[in-house]
Amino acid sequence: MDYLLGADTSTQKLVVMVVAILLFVGVMALVLFLSELPKMPRWATVVVFLGPALLLLAFGLVYPAINTIISSFKSSNLQEWVGFANYSAVFTNPTLQRVLLNTLLWVALVPTISTALGLIYAVLVDRTRFEKLAKTLIFLPMAISMVGAGIIWKFVYDYKPTSRPQTGLANQLLVWLGFDSQQFLLTWPWNTLFLIAVMVWIQTGFAMTVLSAAIKAIPDDIIEAAKLDGASNMRMFRSVTVPSIRPALVVVLTTIAMSTLKVFDIVYAMTGGNFGTSIVANEFYVQTFRTAQRGIGATLAVLLFIMVIPLVVYNVRQMRLSEEQR
Repeated sequence: MDYLLGADTSTQKLVVMVVAILLFVGVMALVLFLSELPKMPRWATVVVFLGPALLLLAFGLVYPAINTIISSFKSSNLQEWVGFANYSAVFTNPTLQRVLLNTLLWVALVPTISTALGLIYAVLVDRTRFEKLAKTLIFLPMAISMVGAGIIWKFVYDYKPTSRPQTGLANQLLVWLGFDSQQFLLTWPWNTLFLIAVMVWIQTGFAMTVLSAAIKAIPDDIIEAAKLDGASNMRMFRSVTVPSIRPALVVVLTTIAMSTLKVFDIVYAMTGGNFGTSIVANEFYVQTFRTAQRGIGATLAVLLFIMVIPLVVYNVRQMRLSEEQR
């Protein structure tokens, strides 16, 4: 067991992977075997199928969550109880205050801008001759991993002095326009906004896809009735399209907001959280694994969980309301 838990070398990791696969196959084989036994009570069948999943949830989600909450009330080495000292430090430390402010900027701007751009794009290309190609182009960034997107945009923002040949597209455009090249990722809060632009670039395709499907689902008789009433395109958009796709808008906004709260890859790949760009998910990693402030790290994880809860609850309520209206 110690050999598996302390896997460091490639061979040990391979052994761990093989053991995990064999355990999964063994559990599934046992479940299928028990489910096929004759005269098996219904409650036993339910236990056989749900039991492994519930155990995995308990050990993989519930136990770590409880342990993290407990750790947030302990010192950096998790040996002493410090009460709410970690929470006080998060809200009073200037560096951590900026982390929270950055996170709020991300959550406020990314869902709003991504959804707005996705909606506008979906309306503009709806039923046009090149609709499929246009949607494919805007959706392509969704196929790129967060780390890949971060690396791509790090090259886009790459800095060279104005007198030297530019390798970054953004600075090359500035030089062509007669401006000096800029270090986009050094100055707060502009560097945070430039990182947010990367997330917007990725999520706009998701917003466009969902909202485009919702727009196409609007009944034709509603559209025709609005046209017969002499509604202009802007009025149709404001009075017909947006109200009709409101449930989809809510889903897109909350989904992107939850993804944004958990974003780590872009910040880590582009700045490593330096220059005042860190957000809660990245700072959790830094505090826990780099500076060994495990109590602070656990506190940030708890705060991240608390911030996600209202979004999930609101999303579930809206989905229930939309189902009841049907």
